[in-house]
Amino acid sequence: MATSEDVRAELVELWGRLGRFWGISASTARIYAWLLAREDAEATEAIMTGAGASRGAVSMATTELVDWGLVVAERDPGSRRTRYRVETDLTRVIRNIVRTRKRREWDPLLDKLREWIPRLEADRTGRSAPLLGRLRTLERSVAAADSMAALFLEGGKLTDLGLHAIVAAARPRKRRKRP
Repeated sequence: MATSEDVRAELVELWGRLGRFWGISASTARIYAWLLAREDAEATEAIMTGAGASRGAVSMATTELVDWGLVVAERDPGSRRTRYRVETDLTRVIRNIVRTRKRREWDPLLDKLREWIPRLEADRTGRSAPLLGRLRTLERSVAAADSMAALFLEGGKLTDLGLHAIVAAARPRKRRKRP
């Protein structure tokens, strides 16, 4: 029978392996999972011991996780000590991830595409036509995703329904027996 500590340790290891697929280091992913498995906010020293990470790794990871909005930094009253706790509101977590990915990935890509397209349109030789067509298609696709992300980030009934639909679609479905 697995204990809660066994499950916590397995969660930390799994998250560490998955982190690279999400664009974060394995160390940051492990620290996030370790915090996720804790009930209370934890100080750097506890994270170092529990996650088996150096002070520098914990510092870099918590800074990144705070930037993503996945972890909240809290100061103890009358102390310089900072404790870190995971954000537990799923809607807020998803919005923070979308907001950060939009800022880090889509916004710079759209800026460059919107700079390059007019430059290629100005090329009268015709040699730029294939690249121009591809960049226009890419710009339309990224702009559509960006618009959906912006609507989601604005909040409201429609986005709440969208979030519920995503969560419902992610749930495992029971297979029906065929007659």
